Amino acid sequence: MMTWKGTLCILLSLNVFLNLSSFCDGHPHSAQTINSGSAVRVLSNDTEKRAGVAAEVAGYADVAKQIIDLAVFGAAQNRSYRRLADFTDTIGNRVSGSNNLEMAIKYMYNAMVQDGLDVHLEPAKIPHWVRGKESAEMTAPRAKTLAILGLGSSVGTPPEGIEAEVLVVQSFEELKHRASEAAGKIVVFNQPYVSYGETVAYRGYGASEAAKVGAVATLIRSVTPFSINSPHTGWQDYQDGVKRIPTACITVEDAELMWRMAQRGQKIVVRLTMGAKTLPDADSFNTVAEIKGWQHPEQVVLLSGHLDSWDVGQGAMDDGGGAMISWEALSLIKDLGLRPRRTLRTVLWTAEEQGGVGAQQYFNLHKVNMSNFDLVMESDLGTFTPIGLQFTGSDAAQKVMEEVVKFLAAINTTKLEAHGEGTDISPWMQAGVPGASLHVADSRYFWFHHSEGDTMSVQDPQDMDLCSALWAVVAYVVADLQEMLPR
Repeated sequence: MMTWKGTLCILLSLNVFLNLSSFCDGHPHSAQTINSGSAVRVLSNDTEKRAGVAAEVAGYADVAKQIIDLAVFGAAQNRSYRRLADFTDTIGNRVSGSNNLEMAIKYMYNAMVQDGLDVHLEPAKIPHWVRGKESAEMTAPRAKTLAILGLGSSVGTPPEGIEAEVLVVQSFEELKHRASEAAGKIVVFNQPYVSYGETVAYRGYGASEAAKVGAVATLIRSVTPFSINSPHTGWQDYQDGVKRIPTACITVEDAELMWRMAQRGQKIVVRLTMGAKTLPDADSFNTVAEIKGWQHPEQVVLLSGHLDSWDVGQGAMDDGGGAMISWEALSLIKDLGLRPRRTLRTVLWTAEEQGGVGAQQYFNLHKVNMSNFDLVMESDLGTFTPIGLQFTGSDAAQKVMEEVVKFLAAINTTKLEAHGEGTDISPWMQAGVPGASLHVADSRYFWFHHSEGDTMSVQDPQDMDLCSALWAVVAYVVADLQEMLPR
């Protein structure tokens, strides 16, 4: 592989050759000569700059190794897993507006203070939806109890419930074609799972689409590729000007059962009872912990996960793991006695599940200092075996990050992939701040997502160690470089 110095020598030789040629032609100041020289200077400057960045980043090899060794093999081994288990076993699930979420914030505040970090709380107003008692039963063509989970922001049924005939469809398009059949019925969506990003539209908008054609309620096939009779909840959005009807998720098995019955021409009747209601917005907090930068404390590398969850399971995977590795990254750096040039800031968001509510309020408060945000990072797709880092930023910033992830060869995660993602950091990335997210082996993520299955049994301590190491290495090196990432 040619070194940057070798490249520079060739470019300089080319420049000399072009200048000599122009003199021989009798045109020492031709445009060709000037343009060629300028091009060579630009190329050589870019090459030098790239080489300089690579050399600077390479200087962190020993520190990166120390972080990885501490997280994966040293005294911090299994620590993020133990912290997560203690937290989730103590608090349980933590839905927006609940007493459990309030207790979770207090728990994490105290834990991070005891860890020796600089911790504070930043107020936020968040939605407060309460599930209440709920049940569903198929009464025809035979009696069968249906496992359901009401969807976030759903209205409830009348106290006596709703009993109605069912119309089963597999798509919004089919609903439109059969609109004349929907009035007064409970619409069951048996949409096939394509991907979370595509299929979640049925959870989000199914109720309003059904209400437009006169349905009295909707039951949505859970958005998951795998089911053991497990319903999966989540937030749904009513459209303005459309009647609000009760909506809940049912299992894949029950959705397919009713589809088969409908294909046989059987009349299906379901009785649905939901005590769901929305209360006034609640007071909450984003939880913030820092290691202040020694040279540029006003400049920030932000790590994050969200502290809230749905009101089922333990919220261990979504997103207790992401919250814990974002705390653990600071602990690893603190334990090694490191202090970067810029501030490392961990934010544990509130009310992410309701659409990034806490994060949006944080953004609104801090966007005045946007130029001081160096990199924003979010982990919200599980803390399984890490595969790489997803990144959104300029070409120049990407070149820096390509050098940084080389340190992760020891844990086999040197991939730098396109498109950082995350509900909570998306406002920053849309505004041009570089963003990164953790890419893990997440094929099982949507098996457990928003269900009773999201418990500590999903988590693996070694995987969490690897995720913590990746998170800490990337955050520390970027925070300690001479320059912020280029925009």
